[in-house]
Amino acid sequence: MGKSGVNSMYISHTSDGVCVFKCLLNRDTECCRVGKESVLITLGYSSALLKFESHAEFSSFSNTLKRCWNKKNEYSVFSQRTEEASAAQYFQFYGCISQQQNMMQDFVRTATYHRAILQNHVDFRDKIVLDVGCGSGILSFFAVQAGAKRVYAVEASSVAQYAEMLVKNNHLSDKIIVLPGKIEEISLPEAVDVIISEPMGYMLFNERMLESYLHSKKWLKTNGMMFPTFSDIHLAPFSDEQLYMEHYSRANFWCQQCFYGVNLSSLRGAAVDEYFRQPIVDTFDIRILMARSVKYTVNFMDAEEADLHRVEIPFVFRMVQSGLIHGLAFWFDVAFVGSLVTVWLSTAPTEPLTHWYQVRCLLQTPLFAKEGETLSGKVLFVANKRFA
Repeated sequence: MGKSGVNSMYISHTSDGVCVFKCLLNRDTECCRVGKESVLITLGYSSALLKFESHAEFSSFSNTLKRCWNKKNEYSVFSQRTEEASAAQYFQFYGCISQQQNMMQDFVRTATYHRAILQNHVDFRDKIVLDVGCGSGILSFFAVQAGAKRVYAVEASSVAQYAEMLVKNNHLSDKIIVLPGKIEEISLPEAVDVIISEPMGYMLFNERMLESYLHSKKWLKTNGMMFPTFSDIHLAPFSDEQLYMEHYSRANFWCQQCFYGVNLSSLRGAAVDEYFRQPIVDTFDIRILMARSVKYTVNFMDAEEADLHRVEIPFVFRMVQSGLIHGLAFWFDVAFVGSLVTVWLSTAPTEPLTHWYQVRCLLQTPLFAKEGETLSGKVLFVANKRFA
């Protein structure tokens, strides 16, 4: 298929006798869907009805056509909110089999998803399912195990080709349809009963895939279901003198006044600012927490994409111990609310470790608090055009 200003169609034969239909399309070419698995193309006085053998072939052709036209048309929702270079780097990262393995080997993550889907099999039996950002397709396989009639597995990175290999090798091509592309740009041939995804990043919001998850609701039937259904992000003050001093001392390199004859000291302030702006992804002993956590809930069934562009979380902590507050710690839980059971996936420091760990943000200037005192304020998350 080419992007040409000339409309033409013709039939040719390959050396082995295969009949090949060829045509050149431009943005003005008339094209429409006929029935469930056919497309009618009109070029001048000629028309051709393309009938596909399966949903998979029809969807693949439709989405290829749409992607070609989108190159010249308006930017998609995804393109408007994401820098092209950042998106390319993001999808290159998740296109690696090693990264898929890292996530699949997270026992808490994979086993919890498996349990949430299989224990709520009534929500999947004979249902149409959409898997957003399917990666290797593991969640799609779980949906089929629970009795799903058909699963549309959407994946924008190159790992989609490997998902397709797994589907074919497991003889499930009639059940799982892998659709390469972004959920903001692809088309589905039908609405879905259930959306499944693993859209959580560090501190829940990192990488901004939650917005793609919410965007996918345009394909969800009324009274449809989402797995996960909602999330709680927790925050609490902590005291960790060693971590604080490690970060502060990293900037001491810039205190040097004769580094190969160069005075570096004028950059020490900028270095301190940069080091303390970086969130720390690790785990910690809960005994460093100085108050009970405050939680903020995001209900995926109700939330809109724009709600995540700016998230403000007010807090009031009552100190349970005295000492220096060096920063705030963050973790999240997600709930899969099914018809039979609600299953929780937690990244709390009290639970088995996951590949999400926990996240801590340091204060440049620690605060002293006494037991029984209150600390109030707010945390503000503002989305940018990178996956962060």
